[in-house]
Amino acid sequence: MITLPPSERDLHAYVDGLLTEADQQTLETYLAAHPELARQVQAWQLDAQNLRAALSGELHRPLNPDLDPAFIRQRMRRNRTRHFATAAVLLIAVSVGGISGWQAREMTLTSGVLPMADAVQAYRMFALNDTMANDWNPAKPNNVQVWLDKNFAQANRLPDLESAGFKPVSGRLTSTEQGAAAMVVYKDAQGRTLSFYIRPPAERNRLLSPGTRRDGELQADYWSGPGYNYAMVSPADDPAAQAARQTLKHAI
Repeated sequence: MITLPPSERDLHAYVDGLLTEADQQTLETYLAAHPELARQVQAWQLDAQNLRAALSGELHRPLNPDLDPAFIRQRMRRNRTRHFATAAVLLIAVSVGGISGWQAREMTLTSGVLPMADAVQAYRMFALNDTMANDWNPAKPNNVQVWLDKNFAQANRLPDLESAGFKPVSGRLTSTEQGAAAMVVYKDAQGRTLSFYIRPPAERNRLLSPGTRRDGELQADYWSGPGYNYAMVSPADDPAAQAARQTLKHAI
């Protein structure tokens, strides 16, 4: 039921023939008393007639559900939801990337090789194999520091881990693409093993910020000094190795 004075919605419903017979009569009585409004409604009716005439052929075509206003509004809501979801995923990705990217920067700055991966590999290949020939052992006249100094000019001093129960027992020269490298093996009285590794920096003279990473059962603690990269590799969960790592922190 319409109200008086009629709203614009009531007037458009009248022009489109959507009012009940009673409401139509009520509105026509009102328009008869308000000629200015009646002329406006008549102009709307003329426009509607002209539009129907211009689209007479189109009006006979089957309804296109894609053009249904309700469907269009629903599709717009879905699109907005999808856009918000996409934006949320991107925000999460950027946030996580900002945190984890800096942590991974040292690992991926060059060719994607983990820092001091060759130190870990050398430990697995040589440190636990007492039958392999060594380039230095305690039976030789020169101590291990003299041996290192012959091969690595101005290198940092070999870590002193005696307070943690570990002493150097062997040394072995290896090679990298950047030049000679060396591993010194330490053991304690119970035969537990860890290693000290020295090598030239990787490509682009890449030195390492102090860091730690786990590789399976092993832990590599790495750092850099003038001209060289260093690592200590040890069993990750061994209490004696943990004590040695604490000693190393004070030595470097």
